[in-house]
Amino acid sequence: MTTIFNVDKKERCILHCDLNNFYASVECLLNPCLKGYCVAVTGDQDMRHGIVLAKSNEAKAMGVKTAEAIWQARKKCPDLICVPPHYNAYVEYSKKVKEIYARYSDRVEAFSLDECWIDVTDTLPLLGKDGKQTADEIRETVKKETGLTISVGVSFTKSFAKLGSDMKKPDATTVITKENFRKTVWNLDVADMIMIGRKTAEKLNKYNIFTIGQLAKADDWLMKDLFGVNGIKILDAANGRDFTPVALSHQDRDIKSVGHGTTAAKDVGTYEDASNIIYFLCEMISTRMRRYKVKGKTVSLDMRDISLNHLTRQKPMPKHSFVTKDIAKAAVALLKENWRPDSDLPLRTITVAVSGLESSEGGEQQDFLYDDGRKAEKLENAVDTIREKYGFAAISRANYFGSDFITDKQCGDDDLLPFKRG
Repeated sequence: MTTIFNVDKKERCILHCDLNNFYASVECLLNPCLKGYCVAVTGDQDMRHGIVLAKSNEAKAMGVKTAEAIWQARKKCPDLICVPPHYNAYVEYSKKVKEIYARYSDRVEAFSLDECWIDVTDTLPLLGKDGKQTADEIRETVKKETGLTISVGVSFTKSFAKLGSDMKKPDATTVITKENFRKTVWNLDVADMIMIGRKTAEKLNKYNIFTIGQLAKADDWLMKDLFGVNGIKILDAANGRDFTPVALSHQDRDIKSVGHGTTAAKDVGTYEDASNIIYFLCEMISTRMRRYKVKGKTVSLDMRDISLNHLTRQKPMPKHSFVTKDIAKAAVALLKENWRPDSDLPLRTITVAVSGLESSEGGEQQDFLYDDGRKAEKLENAVDTIREKYGFAAISRANYFGSDFITDKQCGDDDLLPFKRG
């Protein structure tokens, strides 16, 4: 009996699928008249979110870049058509594509709304195909059933699969193997590697590490000294020693932090206005924490001024909490410790986050002498019940009601949005 396809159990086959120009592509499906033109999905200029969130291939060819201001994009491309984002549509299309991925494996791990890893190691024998053939089939299926295109990286590690999907766009498959990865990826810029952001790349550059190949040959002690345990992980990834598994489709990710940020409608120059915004953000955060059934210990505050300089500080709360006033008290304290309205520049963007999370369903030590916070927790749970029945805007805090500084709408579903706030 002849085996159709032989898979070495030690050799993983991982795909990284990246939807091409996802948000702009969905807009062209919603409005076919946009197809073939320079299109950009942009934020609302009146709400000071006037940046490019996504762009079509035609706009990209004219030099339009994600995250640049609309006026900068229009300078490069005078005929640029700007359209507002339709978040619900992006979520729906993302779900449709992930349903296609699920036909090929039970290990489908989302990296973002438009990117996923798929581990097809165990399903290749059943399919009778190799990794590239499977990737090509998935590309054609996505195109046929949704009208969208994807680029796919095929490799033996998650990090190299991610690199592969970035190398050829749009609608292409790139294979990176144990035999060719040195020739294929080692000449790429070190910043192209997953886990390496701008600041990490700048630090590596100071040590004459500019390419992935130079990173792969770096000394262990240097990487550990510069970045701790993460330095060794980065070094291993560059050498093809990334054994991180692809999560099961139904496997829940541990929530590390819950945060929310906003760009104010106008410059914030007083403690009162900044505090009102902080309370608004903290209420959104505490609502999500209760939905996730977690409490947090550490509050961080990120402030970006009108010159786009930003400062981040954090401090612990007296105990774990999901109560708005507890989180806001810590955040406002950070505000007053690190920003002076009379001497510092006005603020443009404020972001609050809570980390050090633990389950809110377990037991905890009670205090016999002081209020243990249970009344506040019951009150906020009651507010959640009212909002579930009558809508999120049914009840609101008086201190920011009607504020012209706050541009975001209160919403219970904002964490489904494909763009980060702030």
